[in-house]
This record gives sequence, C-alpha cells and structure tokens, in this order.
Amino acid sequence: MGERIKLNRVESAFERLDYPVTRDDAAAEFADVTVLFADGESNLGELVSELGSDAFHGPDELFAELQNVLPVEAVGEPGQSEGDA
Repeated sequence: MGERIKLNRVESAFERLDYPVTRDDAAAEFADVTVLFADGESNLGELVSELGSDAFHGPDELFAELQNVLPVEAVGEPGQSEGDA
C-alpha cells in the first residue's frame, strides 16, 4: 500500500525531489501516493502527469501548477462557491 497524505502536506512532499525535475520523473516519484481532499482522494502521480509544464525548478512551482488540475472535491465543501453570501 502506498503513502497517503493530506492536500496541505503535498508541497512539503514535493520538497523531497531534486530540482530541476521533469514532469514525468515527478509523476513517477508520486505514482504510489494518494492525496486526500476535503471530499475524496486522487493519485498524486496521475495529477502531476496532467500538468502543462515539462519541468519544474522548485516545489513551489510544482505545487502552484498542481492547483490548476485539482478536482472540485479538493477544497472546501462540495457545491459551495466563494463570495456568495
């Protein structure tokens, strides 16, 4: 069984990579890691493989791009929108 980490720990997990790192190498490194969301989970390696950049120069860059591919279940309660009061 692979590693399971919460979304708020993903950036620190990215720190264990040697940079610069290619998207494919990063995806392979996290192929057995499940990231836990507020409502659900996903394979971190698969998410990384969907990123648009071919290489990353640091964990912050990798994490920032990951934000663009996270599913709706990743943050907050399902069906809520920010700013609607």
